[in-house]
Amino acid sequence: MKIVRIDGNFHRWSELLQLILSSFAHMNGRINPPSSALSLTSQSLAEKTVREIGYVALEDEDLLGCMFLRPEPGCLYLGKLAVAPEAQGRGVGKFLLQVAEVAAKERLLSALRLETRIELTENHSVFAAWGFAKTAEKSHPGFDRITYIEMRKVLAL
Repeated sequence: MKIVRIDGNFHRWSELLQLILSSFAHMNGRINPPSSALSLTSQSLAEKTVREIGYVALEDEDLLGCMFLRPEPGCLYLGKLAVAPEAQGRGVGKFLLQVAEVAAKERLLSALRLETRIELTENHSVFAAWGFAKTAEKSHPGFDRITYIEMRKVLAL
């Protein structure tokens, strides 16, 4: 398996979109509001890589996973971390996380930050096992209840 940065030579947008949608499908009907992944298009993913740092995990030519990183003050935001359902449990997510840690350190950012829905307790457990700790409970606009949590992993620079 190798991790490759998405650059101007990447053209597999529809495959990447399908990877994200299949990876996030278990959330459909389970979380409210629905995942922002449902509003992604091949075009919006291409535009996302202009504003953010995208990576894909490949095995031969198969797309196994992806993530998007966005520098913020003091941390690197980790979003749309997705692993193809058939590749889950094979260390793809952890491998992507290691690349995110290197990217943060290269930018002298001392933490990774992510958000995960309140209902997805299994994700909370996985991220905690990877060294993340809950730092905040938040609500999407228009909701009067907690809809997601923020988690951070502090990195040694």
